[in-house]
Amino acid sequence: MKFCWTTIHVKSLEESIRFYHNIIGLGIVSQFEAGPHMKIAMLGEPGNALIELIEQNGISQESKGISIGFEVPSIEEAMAMVKQNQIEIKSGPFSPAPSTTFFFVEDPNGLEVQIVQHG
Repeated sequence: MKFCWTTIHVKSLEESIRFYHNIIGLGIVSQFEAGPHMKIAMLGEPGNALIELIEQNGISQESKGISIGFEVPSIEEAMAMVKQNQIEIKSGPFSPAPSTTFFFVEDPNGLEVQIVQHG
């Protein structure tokens, strides 16, 4: 069995694509309308697990207790980049082990996003 994607219900597909594409750096694999009140975008790298963003009228965007994580080569560069884009660092950086450092931000929907550097 292969893990395919994680679905995030979003308030604004456009705003969420800007965050995950421009800030996190995920490629836009596909984007389409799936009905009169539903828009979907798949982001990531084809062949790997993707992030599925769904904007749909009447669907809750509540995401309590859920977080997603992305690895970066430089935690310092990642922190500078989120600050340049006026994204608040919610907590961190933390180094629970000598080879791991991470911090948390929120996406435009309030979903907790962990940015981590290993090594």
